[in-house]
Amino acid sequence: MTRRFDGRAVVEDVSLAIQPGEVMCLLGPSGCGKSTTLRMIAGVEMQDSGEIWVDGTLICDTVFRVPPERRGIGLMFQDFALFPHLSVADNVAFGLKGSREFKRSRVEELLERVDLMRFIDGYPHELSGGEQQRVALARALAPKPRIMLMDEPFSGLDNRLRDGIRDETLAVLKEEDTAVLLVTHEPEEAMRMADQIALMREGRIVQQGAPYNVYTRPHDRAAVAFFSDTNILRSKVEGALADTPFGDFLAPGVADGTEVEIVFRPQHVRIDFDRNGSGPLPTASDGTPARGVVERARFMGNESLVEFRMDFDGSVLKVTVPNVFLPTPGKAMWLTVPRNRCFIFPA
Repeated sequence: MTRRFDGRAVVEDVSLAIQPGEVMCLLGPSGCGKSTTLRMIAGVEMQDSGEIWVDGTLICDTVFRVPPERRGIGLMFQDFALFPHLSVADNVAFGLKGSREFKRSRVEELLERVDLMRFIDGYPHELSGGEQQRVALARALAPKPRIMLMDEPFSGLDNRLRDGIRDETLAVLKEEDTAVLLVTHEPEEAMRMADQIALMREGRIVQQGAPYNVYTRPHDRAAVAFFSDTNILRSKVEGALADTPFGDFLAPGVADGTEVEIVFRPQHVRIDFDRNGSGPLPTASDGTPARGVVERARFMGNESLVEFRMDFDGSVLKVTVPNVFLPTPGKAMWLTVPRNRCFIFPA
């Protein structure tokens, strides 16, 4: 699909396929075209080119268009959009068609599933944010949509509730065998919920795959940086090797003279405690130790972040260490960078 505004491509050549019961996360920074993609699938925005199919049936191209209400697609948004003057039961039943008995049965089934039966006759203002989110989920699921579109539905919840609500929502969607397209700008949320991640940038899908593969086999430097902080070494390739203060890095297939960036995450830097003490030198796979001086150390909850001013060029290298590790500023230490944790990209 492609969508342009004033001649500028906001979404360009985006292609996604989602299976029943699968969660696809459309992940990317604000303004990259995620929500526009969702609106085109929902039918509230018309694409300039491309087709949308559901269960093998064409529902939209540039000429033919099934109205949004007949697409069998559910929608969930950040603000929940519950009707304040309707009871919980009436909110859930709002999009349902059928007899009064059928509606009541479906409402009770869904409220039981999201553990809100005790609020069936209550009103939205009587519920917490997490409870309102579950009512919105029940309402979206009531007509048994084949696809659920979710536009950052958890961002309005506080951190204490968010993980539990996300997990409960995912479990209900899986039970219903609903195909889910979730828009988020939070990598942690995508990694936690997705079966597949589509990483989006400037209107295009730059990488797509299982969370593990997207994280460990990034497409480029920006893909690495989107998931975590990064450290970068710059070098030039000679004889398929990139020379750095941490030793040589293999760069197979890269032409001699090519400027490259060697990218690695803070959690993959090793503090060489043996060299700092009296133990043996590191193995070849660890490379050459380089000396740095602690500038700052902070405890972050599950890990400690230590910043080193490196002797070789005065740059700052970030290192994360599990648990509490708070060396004194000014302390000199030796660091190594394991080769199997690095990514090499043309500069």
